[in-house]
Amino acid sequence: MPTDIIMPQMGESIVEGTITKWLKKPGDKVQRDEPLFEISTDKVDAEIPAPASGVLQEIKVTEGTTVGVNTVVGTISVDGETSASPAKAAPAASAPPAKEEKREEKKAAATPTPTPTASTPPVEESSEDEEARSSPLVRKIAREHGVSLSQISGTGLGGRITKQDIMAFVERGPSASSSAPAPVAPPTPPPSPASPAASAAPRSAPAAYPGDLVPLTNMRKIIAQRMIESRRTSAHVHCMYEVDFTRIVALRAKHKNGFEQRHGVRLTFMPFFVRAAIIALQQWPIINASLEGDSIRFHRNINVGIAVALDWGLIVPVLKNAGDLNFLGLQRGITDLGERARNKKLKPEDVEGSTFTVTNPGQFGAVFGLPIINQPNSAIMGVGGITKQPLVVTDKEGNDSIAIRSVVHLTLGYDHRLIDGAVADQFMALVKKTLENWNEEVG
Repeated sequence: MPTDIIMPQMGESIVEGTITKWLKKPGDKVQRDEPLFEISTDKVDAEIPAPASGVLQEIKVTEGTTVGVNTVVGTISVDGETSASPAKAAPAASAPPAKEEKREEKKAAATPTPTPTASTPPVEESSEDEEARSSPLVRKIAREHGVSLSQISGTGLGGRITKQDIMAFVERGPSASSSAPAPVAPPTPPPSPASPAASAAPRSAPAAYPGDLVPLTNMRKIIAQRMIESRRTSAHVHCMYEVDFTRIVALRAKHKNGFEQRHGVRLTFMPFFVRAAIIALQQWPIINASLEGDSIRFHRNINVGIAVALDWGLIVPVLKNAGDLNFLGLQRGITDLGERARNKKLKPEDVEGSTFTVTNPGQFGAVFGLPIINQPNSAIMGVGGITKQPLVVTDKEGNDSIAIRSVVHLTLGYDHRLIDGAVADQFMALVKKTLENWNEEVG
């Protein structure tokens, strides 16, 4: 008897989910607890494991379809019969095609298909390609250019292959070497000659499919809704502080290798910022509070939301009871949340209950940002990029000199309905002081 694959309930308040990707095709063998398909809900994106070992017999719900929890979305033949798999693939094929398939069909009709040659055979997605982390657009570009994704090293978070990666790979030469007509660029090794092509790829990539109307993903719809709601709800005000980060940069450089060897986790800058914020939140609890109607909710615990940028959107997992953690606990918790967010392993409770948020646009080179408050929080701290700058430094005798220092700009976005500017400034002054005079053990 086949085993039903059902849409799971990812939390008490969740009543439906959207299947964003099937990781297996009808006829493929699956192992129990092996990732089988990906879903998107109003809380998290997650990979759903197979309920049994066997053969994926039928896909009942196609990608992009939203169904209620406990809906049967497919079946697994647990007796291992593979002969039925081709026949079972028919219902999925006869189902209404997704919008992406319709667009591909229109493009195929409008654009003449190049005749395959011996040097450019049509490439089918291998199991390695399926396992390579990439978006549908990346896989589509790879198919059109006859590129195997297993040849590409992803530069995205978690090794994900981005659109820039595939476009740069195509521009560098694999496609040029297979086409006899005059190549656009000489087939030289990638390190120096290929860098202009690689840098030009991101500019041309957005215009690769002009005229497409792409529906918003479930996650993007939720992000759009939440951002508009936050702007309408909170009276946003921002203040920015410049912090001399030289002491911590040197401290991390000194301890990062030993820290990783002792604890098995990389030492990053984020726990320094989170720890400094926690110390200031303990001093100024109004920053950790929330408005509830005509009352103020002073939260018992400090639950820090850590914004994580994903290739497919943004999510804010929560480090619960962060005020009770030491420095090592903060680093382990931050690393764990980031890895599980990128691997779609978060649970609904992992993204609920934040009282304060930290976001880090500086990792992409931003000097500073003006972040939108993560409701129902009353404040969010943005971390800018760490850069070397000339600063006026005053010694103990009061003598001034100019020195090259590592500098970071921190921004606090706060709800002026609840938090006064003076309080916000005092909060940030304490964060700055803590970072510039760091005296806590790194562990």
